[in-house]
Amino acid sequence: MTDFAAIAQAHGTPTYVYDAAAIRAAYRAFASAFPGALIAYAVKSNTALAVMRLLAREGAGADIVSGGELEACVRAGIAPGAIVFSGVGKTDAEITAALAAGVLQLNIESGAELARIAEIARGMGLRAPVALRLTPDVGGAAFDQTTTGRRGDKFGLLEEDLVPLYAQAHRHPDLDLRGLSVHIGSQILSLEPFAAAFARLAEVVQRLRAQGLPVRALDLGGGLGIPYEDVHAPPSVRDYEALVRRAIGPLDTEIILEPGRALVGAAGVILARVVRVKEGASGRFVVLDAGMNTLVRPALYGARHRVEPLAPRPGPLEPCAVVGPICESSDVLARDLPLPPVEAGDLILIRDAGAHGACLASTYNAHPLPAEVLVDGDKASLIRARQTVPDLFARDRVPAWLA
Repeated sequence: MTDFAAIAQAHGTPTYVYDAAAIRAAYRAFASAFPGALIAYAVKSNTALAVMRLLAREGAGADIVSGGELEACVRAGIAPGAIVFSGVGKTDAEITAALAAGVLQLNIESGAELARIAEIARGMGLRAPVALRLTPDVGGAAFDQTTTGRRGDKFGLLEEDLVPLYAQAHRHPDLDLRGLSVHIGSQILSLEPFAAAFARLAEVVQRLRAQGLPVRALDLGGGLGIPYEDVHAPPSVRDYEALVRRAIGPLDTEIILEPGRALVGAAGVILARVVRVKEGASGRFVVLDAGMNTLVRPALYGARHRVEPLAPRPGPLEPCAVVGPICESSDVLARDLPLPPVEAGDLILIRDAGAHGACLASTYNAHPLPAEVLVDGDKASLIRARQTVPDLFARDRVPAWLA
């Protein structure tokens, strides 16, 4: 059992703490359910190099959306040939770096992007491996802000645009057309949205093949949710695999999956400390040293996380607002949360923060970024040092004319 008190003593608070055994178990659930598929970890979930190295040793590839994430993969030891590059805003420099590294494929989001990638590949004397991303016009993610597969979202290509572009890409001498990709969003809590998206994808594959166009690989994206607060239990990996087998298996293609949150989300907590308890006109505020700068999901789209004292004190539960130190009224981690008595100095755990916690953290109000610790059995290692206040200003330059 993780000794959070010892970690707080050694590294201070707030600190992100990740459980290596939980990450391994989550990856192995996918790997055993999908033998032969590429499990491409969605790096946007957590970019800590130690977490990525842990997954690389398990055999994971990567789904990336920037040149910085490509560099993280290289540093973590993920093979370039197991990397998929998605995203609507790939720059020339990022495309060049990805082609030079030898990534498995670039997922194309527009005709303009396809043309630019072909031009860059020609200049490098390469054939760019590409897949076209289908917009299936399917929603279903837990939050509007994390839904990416609808008509009107910025991602991908509608079928009427994709089919002629696919034929063009197949004929292009500077492109190696691998197939299609689809990704409809994140934190999806039922199989129905996946089923609708995969059915549409299968229809497009059949339409393309009917025109004599090959489809070798299908990137099915990620998005499988985790049970924050245990309110909604998402489908199991085995249930998801059964759907993929029914919907996609008959197409006989390579399969790529892009889990992120499902691999690391439940494996992480934020270890925080109570700064003070404030009695307000509307109730009790429990003020932590962690806030929206440390975990922005509640402020960003109303996400809910389990928040609990490490060592609960005896006494009746009382509804509390758990808030952070940031000078914004939206800096609320939990509202009307029944808590036992808490006092300044008590340690608090914010659960299920292994994904989209540290990678979305900010230095707003000049708060340094927290430390990050990886636990593996009885080992607890610092994997990212806490920023210091001097670190915050190390990049600043004051012009001579203000001296």
